[in-house]
Amino acid sequence: MEQVKFWDIKSEIRVVGVDDGPFEPRMKGDVLLVGAVFRGGHWLDGVLRTYVTIDGSDATQRIIEMINESKHKGQLRVIMVDGITFAGFNVVDIQEIFKQTSLPVIAVSRKRPRMTQVKKALKNLPDWQRRWKMLRSAGKIYKVKSRSCVKSVYMQIAGIGRPDAEQVVKLTSTRSLIPEPLRVAHLIATGIVRGESAGTV
Repeated sequence: MEQVKFWDIKSEIRVVGVDDGPFEPRMKGDVLLVGAVFRGGHWLDGVLRTYVTIDGSDATQRIIEMINESKHKGQLRVIMVDGITFAGFNVVDIQEIFKQTSLPVIAVSRKRPRMTQVKKALKNLPDWQRRWKMLRSAGKIYKVKSRSCVKSVYMQIAGIGRPDAEQVVKLTSTRSLIPEPLRVAHLIATGIVRGESAGTV
């Protein structure tokens, strides 16, 4: 499968982290999606936003449009997403995002995804087979030591090799186990929706 070749991953590599805002269970409508543009794991350079439908099927296309229409696109080298579902079970196709943006994608999860439970939940939706296929296309789940030698996070990748993806995750995990672009995207999205967000994630 095609991959972007990184000859040198610099400390200030431009990464955008994407996470959704909170919403109440059984809500209908749209949920805020925030992209935090970072240089490495230290400097916030910009903020992007879009909206996705709760339990819908538009997350992949909305992220593609948000990235491709951004003035930051030319400097970005990696897209990070918080897991592979947003707004409930609006599944993200990381392979399609890579194909349409030409930027490698790293999906990061604090806990190992439990695919059997996810599949069971998906069966409550009318087009669950298509969503399940997208989830499966995200590929193998890798364990990564992000910030310490004790605790780990998990990642799935598109358009990037495992060693390079691990290096990017470690480089950007400066204040917690979660890479800073994702941590800050979560804080911003939560703060906008709820009016306040916690200081750490």
